[in-house]
Amino acid sequence: MKQMIRGNKDISEETRIAMKVSVISIVINLLLSLLKLAAGLIAKSEAMVSDAVHSASDVFSTFIVMIGVAVSGKKSDSGHPYGHERMECVASIVLAIILAATGIGIGASGIGKIMTGDPAALQVPGKLALAAAVLSILVKEWMYWYTRAAAKKINSGALMADAWHHRSDALSSIGAFAGILGARLGFPVLDPIAGLLICLCIEKAALDIFRDAAAKMVDKACPDETEDKMKKVILAQNGVQRVDMLKTRLFGSKIYVDVEISMDGSKPLVETHQTAEEVHSAIEREFPEVKHCMVHTNPM
Repeated sequence: MKQMIRGNKDISEETRIAMKVSVISIVINLLLSLLKLAAGLIAKSEAMVSDAVHSASDVFSTFIVMIGVAVSGKKSDSGHPYGHERMECVASIVLAIILAATGIGIGASGIGKIMTGDPAALQVPGKLALAAAVLSILVKEWMYWYTRAAAKKINSGALMADAWHHRSDALSSIGAFAGILGARLGFPVLDPIAGLLICLCIEKAALDIFRDAAAKMVDKACPDETEDKMKKVILAQNGVQRVDMLKTRLFGSKIYVDVEISMDGSKPLVETHQTAEEVHSAIEREFPEVKHCMVHTNPM
């Protein structure tokens, strides 16, 4: 005897949260970019102007997040019966590539300045640019933690990637600040050295984001500890005597679960169905990220 219990959750609330965070990110990035640009032009700092362009590029990356989240949040249709969650993985991969390119650019610039050995090649912004760098560090770090918290709340890989993009901008501003301070103290080489260290941090973040998105694209199973917790929840339901099989797979930010349970074969069909319903409900209740749960019952 087999039964199939399926579940499909509404993710509109998750989409709403992601869109709200993205809009806030766009507004703050635009204002911050204009402020940095003004400070760079007034203080005659090419470094600060470049940092302003870097912040402006974050607006583009946030639009990618919004598109990815909007498409992934669409309900299932005849052409996509399992939904569109993997589009968020695509957005994460695109952001990982942008993040990696940003890190390479910072690293290449640092290496170029070190190789020239010419202190004049290093831009030394004035006091206004220094203040703008400090403000940028504080704002972008706050945006990182704000976006990161939202990404964890709704389990969004694309939003988490955007959070790391904010962190990369904060690190870039730290490099600019170190270069400014170092130049004023007579050590202009600190700027390119800081740039190389920042490059390594950004590349590590980009690699982690890419790996996570790629794993979700190829139906990777949940971690063993997650499956162990699921088995405990299943076995805790009345009438379940054994878990014969448990399969999980990551589908974008969601999880699909297939489970087979053994029950007393002499039980009425209605009672067996009720137990399967309880298993299904318990899995979705204890694991909010589960979108689809299929339960098979086997007689003992």
